[in-house]
Amino acid sequence: MADILHRVGVKDSNPRAVYDALTTVDGLAAWWTKETTGSGETGRMLQFRFPPVGGFDMEVLRTLPGEQVTWKVVDGPDEWIGTTIDWKLRQDGDYTIVLFEHRGWKEAVEFMNHCSTKWAAYLLSLKSLVETGKGAPAPDDVQISDWH
Repeated sequence: MADILHRVGVKDSNPRAVYDALTTVDGLAAWWTKETTGSGETGRMLQFRFPPVGGFDMEVLRTLPGEQVTWKVVDGPDEWIGTTIDWKLRQDGDYTIVLFEHRGWKEAVEFMNHCSTKWAAYLLSLKSLVETGKGAPAPDDVQISDWH
């Protein structure tokens, strides 16, 4: 198994502000993709679409306010199905530290390299949203390659 791991610090914030951006449709649509629907509550489903290529459906496995959010990918590209996406949050001085994990990839294929870079760009979008009030969700995200 292979995993994508990132660490980001969100300055002058608290874990609850980051948590809200990870668990509300409006928050998610402001940093990941504008086409976000569903519910960020434990046991519910979130749908994310990235025109024109498709998207992902996530089952919300765990939400601990201000501490953790965990999803399981139930629909999307084959490489993503069955993987888990987890954010752990903690306060460290003036920063909320976000430990991001996209775990359970069957193998480290080229698509995983692409997704790791895109996750980094989207985590910076999340950071920008909480710090400045403006993220860069799809379709206004950074294009990193011919795969977008």
